[in-house]
Amino acid sequence: MEINKDNIEKKLRDAFEPTYLNIDDCSSGCGLKFDTIIVSKKFEGKQLLARQRLVNDLLKDEMTKIHAFTQKTYTPDEWEKKQEKAATNPECPIKSTSACTGNCGNCPK
Repeated sequence: MEINKDNIEKKLRDAFEPTYLNIDDCSSGCGLKFDTIIVSKKFEGKQLLARQRLVNDLLKDEMTKIHAFTQKTYTPDEWEKKQEKAATNPECPIKSTSACTGNCGNCPK
């Protein structure tokens, strides 16, 4: 199977049924560097390392060819709290809750 954003998205959606999923192909089109945000009920009750292992295990074949794969994994409750915090941050000029992780580039460091 070809490694690309669509194939990775399908695998993640099928396995984790995310309430929010964002995949950025940061590789200028070669498909070998991805940044992801995955929000899923399937992460509830699991520590960060266990969540990341679930994702890594799912993508184990792809991982042998991907140069970099950054993942941020949240439960729906964690994601909601993160979005509320971003929306109420007086220093954030955008006030966007759609996908702000605090590293959007719009918020002062």
